Amino acid sequence: MLQLAELTKKYNTGELALKGVTLEIPKGQVLALIGPSGAGKSTLIRCVNRLVQPTSGSVVLKGTELTKLSSSALRKARRRMGMIFQEYALVERLTVMENVLSGRLGYVGFWRSYFRKFPSADIQEAYRLLDRVGLKHMADKRADELSGGQRQRVGICRALIQNPDLLLVDEPTASLDPKTSRQIMRLIQELCSERGLTAIINIHDVFLAQMFSQRVVGLELGSVVYDGKPEGLTPEVLTRIYGEEDWSATIKSTDEDDDDEEEF
Repeated sequence: MLQLAELTKKYNTGELALKGVTLEIPKGQVLALIGPSGAGKSTLIRCVNRLVQPTSGSVVLKGTELTKLSSSALRKARRRMGMIFQEYALVERLTVMENVLSGRLGYVGFWRSYFRKFPSADIQEAYRLLDRVGLKHMADKRADELSGGQRQRVGICRALIQNPDLLLVDEPTASLDPKTSRQIMRLIQELCSERGLTAIINIHDVFLAQMFSQRVVGLELGSVVYDGKPEGLTPEVLTRIYGEEDWSATIKSTDEDDDDEEEF
């Protein structure tokens, strides 16, 4: 599904943000990317969709090498990659529905998008997605009237209406309270399962990474230092990723259940 081979990014400052990262992510896998600030997590995600241009290496999505595409071909390839941002990246003066439909801009012509003349099928799909995340009744509200959790759900709908093969999720819970964070991560997990989506989730919260992912990759100074199952995140592994600390309260116990009720 997605292959990264010897992916390297060196910034003009001389900083080496990624050091030959090689990963293969199969279809339908939800992968959590963890590591300290500055480890290269956001850079890796942005290299995949070429918001950041890799210095060397390759990114191949379903047989297409993204690192070699022209600008026009890249615009088409980005339709297959839904991006969910830490700070939501909504247009606050637009309605919830208009923000969701902005995910279709890569498919409709300039004038149709300028006058917000989207096909009826797109509008119906937007309503279905909003209903799925519990926001159908807020379709006509402006984005600046929403809570953080509601804004993130709108961002999820905007990504999904692209009908992507891959979700790239950058710190989806950073601005949310603990309960809402769990709800958002659970929602992403469920939607990926329902749609057979592959996802890379850059996340600081180790507990949430263990709870809602199938695989965890730990980065430290641009290199992969852990790649395995969530339950493999022992105190020793976390020390290798983050440094010396008492990690016993951070790690999800194997017999702990997630009993939070969903509130959408």
